[in-house]
Amino acid sequence: MVLVISWILVFAQKKSKDIKNIPKKELLFICLSGIATGASWLCYYKALQDGPASVVVPVDKLSIIVTVVFSYIIFKEKLTKKSLVGLLLLVAGTFAMLL
Repeated sequence: MVLVISWILVFAQKKSKDIKNIPKKELLFICLSGIATGASWLCYYKALQDGPASVVVPVDKLSIIVTVVFSYIIFKEKLTKKSLVGLLLLVAGTFAMLL
């Protein structure tokens, strides 16, 4: 689905001729990202088949912590006080779903 929507956006913005200008390294990362996204969704649905949603969904939602840590380490993004409070509320709410 992500792939279909991505192509719709490319053609809607009339950017299809610019595809050949994408550096090979960036194109590789785009393809790897697509594969990872597809694999992630397959694993998510498999987990929902094997376990109750009340357990699977909170574990999935905690991936935000991985995203924040990744953005700090790789992209050197700083976490503002406001963002930290929001993150803590999200994590607390996720743990509350487990109770």
